[in-house]
Amino acid sequence: MTTTAPPDTATLEKLISASVAAPSMYNTQPWRYRLDTDTATVEIRAAAERALRHADPVGRALHVSVGAALFNLRVAAAHLGWEPVVRLLPRPGEPDLLAAVRLAGQPLRGRHRPDLYEALWHRHSSRFPYSAHPLPTRLPAELTEAAHAEGVLLSFPGPSETTRLLRVTAEGERRNTHDQVRRAESRRWIREGTADGMPGSVLGPQDATGQLPMRDFAGLRPASGRPTAVFERRPVIAVLSTTHDRRADWLRAGQALEHVLLVATAEGVRASMLHQGLEYPDLRWALGDGRGRPRHVQMLIRLGYGPTGPATPRRPVRMVRDR
Repeated sequence: MTTTAPPDTATLEKLISASVAAPSMYNTQPWRYRLDTDTATVEIRAAAERALRHADPVGRALHVSVGAALFNLRVAAAHLGWEPVVRLLPRPGEPDLLAAVRLAGQPLRGRHRPDLYEALWHRHSSRFPYSAHPLPTRLPAELTEAAHAEGVLLSFPGPSETTRLLRVTAEGERRNTHDQVRRAESRRWIREGTADGMPGSVLGPQDATGQLPMRDFAGLRPASGRPTAVFERRPVIAVLSTTHDRRADWLRAGQALEHVLLVATAEGVRASMLHQGLEYPDLRWALGDGRGRPRHVQMLIRLGYGPTGPATPRRPVRMVRDR
């Protein structure tokens, strides 16, 4: 299919449905879409009303989420026969317009693995314990290359550095649990029977050993009120980071995050995100090792083999598309 004509209604709905399958913090789904029929361009805008004022006051996580949705849109466009031509932050006078994707001619080959389109429909976070079965030795390099293709760094720290990163993350979790305002904000997104937010089935248990600081979305206190399970003793943590920390870098980080997650999904590997330490400026600085190196951590990704976990709901296209 070689065309620059805009997609028909059914195809546009498929593109948007693929895009919104991306992850977002608390499953807020902070995006809206508009098709410019004159230029066959799909615009992705931030849904400011879905921003997290306390956990994400500067909107970094929102941009990362939209970046992940943008990558899914690119994958779907290529699968359906278009070359997605992307512009980030295309109009300075419209700060809510985060990306524009023009559907150009026939897609270039080799931009990403062809199995990522199928993977995007099956990818979702698994916040449950993983097994001790190691990842294939080739996989870290493949995931690193996926991030590099988006201009972003991915590293796999050794055991001592992993322990340090988990310690910093645990401090972020401790602060969240003791912050009444943040607890209330996260609890508002625990929802049943809605098209967004997190049903109780996806939240997962806490690590009985305390080694892995899994987010307690309900902010339960005391700790004895939380369901627990024994998690993996040697967790595999990947660090996604950028050399700069601008809005465009956050969008690139989101694209890299989803590229990494889809490759992992295609390989049968589960993932969940550890974000608590990124929600406090001092802890985020510490995650970058606190020595002033030009590295801005955008996400910690936990990887391993385990249960798929339940999927979170998604809003239908009619709720996210602007006419």
